[in-house]
Amino acid sequence: MKYQNDNFYILTGGPGVGKTSVLDELEKSGYIVMPETARAIIKEQMAIDGEALPWKNKESYMLLMLEASAESYREAISQNSSLPLFFDRGILDAVCYARMVRLEVSDKIQQIAENYQYNRKVFIFPPWQDIYETDNERKQDWKEAEATFEAMKKTYQDYGYEIIEVPKDTIGNRKDFIINCIKQE
Repeated sequence: MKYQNDNFYILTGGPGVGKTSVLDELEKSGYIVMPETARAIIKEQMAIDGEALPWKNKESYMLLMLEASAESYREAISQNSSLPLFFDRGILDAVCYARMVRLEVSDKIQQIAENYQYNRKVFIFPPWQDIYETDNERKQDWKEAEATFEAMKKTYQDYGYEIIEVPKDTIGNRKDFIINCIKQE
């Protein structure tokens, strides 16, 4: 089944660029926000001493991330909201990860990416070294963070999405920038 939801917006980018802070602000403003699935998978796998981690079994991690992202999309449909709904990363983030670690993007993965469509405008957060930090789930160094940004941008463009770069600014101004871009549609 193919889904197209023009009120579903993705916020993406490399790690540690402020997406979650802006999403928290959007949620405080009354918008529905779908949390990042990748970070939840890492926390869960670490808690159970699992193998589906980016530093252990990259393929298992990617497949869990892909399925969790598709489930998040289906859950968002059940919200039945006419307001913009925001995702902390989308299905194509899993595709991008697969490309970056040189995993095969199988026909099944390709089909999922094509069947779950978001608004064509994707908000991407650029690398911002002043706010970048690593932690237990985020282990990428700065160079990897920059490479992830470029790879995300290319992946979304390859699938026909329009990239809108969110300026480096305060959390409130970044939130307002996103809302104003949506209102201009």
